[in-house]
Amino acid sequence: MSSRTRNALAASVAGALLFAASAVAQAQEVKVGIILGFTGPLESITPGMGGSAELALKEVNDSGLFLDGQTLVPVRADSTCIDNAAATAAAERLVTTENVAAIMGADCSGVTIGIVNNVAVPNGVVMVSPSATSPALTDIEDNDYFFRTAPSDARQGEVLTEVIRSYDIDSVAVSYTNNDYGKGFSDSFVAAFEAAGGTVTIAAPHDDGKGDYSAEVGALAAAGGDVLVVLGYVDQGGVGIIRSAVDTGAFDRFALGDGMYGQSLIDAMGDSIEGTIGVIPGAEGEGSAKFAEAAKAAGLDPTSSYTGESYDAAALIALAMQKAGSTDRTAIRDAMLEVANAPGEQIIAADLAKGLQILKDGGDIDYVGATNVELIGPGEAAGTYREYIIENGEFKTVQYR
Repeated sequence: MSSRTRNALAASVAGALLFAASAVAQAQEVKVGIILGFTGPLESITPGMGGSAELALKEVNDSGLFLDGQTLVPVRADSTCIDNAAATAAAERLVTTENVAAIMGADCSGVTIGIVNNVAVPNGVVMVSPSATSPALTDIEDNDYFFRTAPSDARQGEVLTEVIRSYDIDSVAVSYTNNDYGKGFSDSFVAAFEAAGGTVTIAAPHDDGKGDYSAEVGALAAAGGDVLVVLGYVDQGGVGIIRSAVDTGAFDRFALGDGMYGQSLIDAMGDSIEGTIGVIPGAEGEGSAKFAEAAKAAGLDPTSSYTGESYDAAALIALAMQKAGSTDRTAIRDAMLEVANAPGEQIIAADLAKGLQILKDGGDIDYVGATNVELIGPGEAAGTYREYIIENGEFKTVQYR
């Protein structure tokens, strides 16, 4: 054999070995989609949500216990929160091009409904949303592939009513974002508030992306009310409604739904919203405290919207894979409720290694996580809420309900 032939053969063998090593490395990687509104009306809170989900995946990887050494790789995609076509295309890319095993997300209810119907169910892919709260998702035809770690707005409407009535407020006007989230939330709130003996003077939609909301606020002011309830988005029409109401003197007291919680609201409105009250899904307890500690160490703000829920959504996906002993999409679906609920040893946030080990040894876990996870009915979160008030330019927790 000539030296040239030997060199060619050696190069061929080396190339084959390199290809094989690359293929093995890729086989050891399990992709998880993270689809959130990195642009759009919630873009100020989305980085914290995405970072929290990735924090859970990193914790799993650092344990070295996941599926005999496999590694979870997050793949981000932009839902835009409001553009169904863009969200569906982004999710399709995750599923068909990136071949993700499951999806953490989406965030806003409208795009989540679109992705469930057009991508997740047709392709048999589990979705776990940390923040899609529309009651319409409760009964969606999802073939059991959709779950969420934030409670439905059917419950939030009742809790917001309890908070507002606790301040002896009898009449309110309501402005809601003109989409699935806003309409569903408004309907549940109006029904709850009126059932509690209150008066809703008007419940009117507002569109996002407008520069002037004086006409909408004029109609709200004409109807009257002790408080303006805003069920919108903190980086879009919701803050526009509040700004116009303040500028015109139409309202000086506000109550807010979960989509309005964010530091950008205080930055935009300053002292004019002192005394504003509201609710957002949240929990207290050891799991919440452990998550807060881990999030701060990672440079994340644990008090930002839906951070705990995002961590829990990603953690549930990983634990379901470990329970199934597989990254098969249907197997993940079938294991979700088994790891989320009793029976089993309770696993809190920042203790995922313990849960992975128990599952590896054939045991059972009850994942409690950062937000006291309990999935009821068709993958719904039971959930609790944090009541807050804005005082001295800060969100102050009043209590949990």
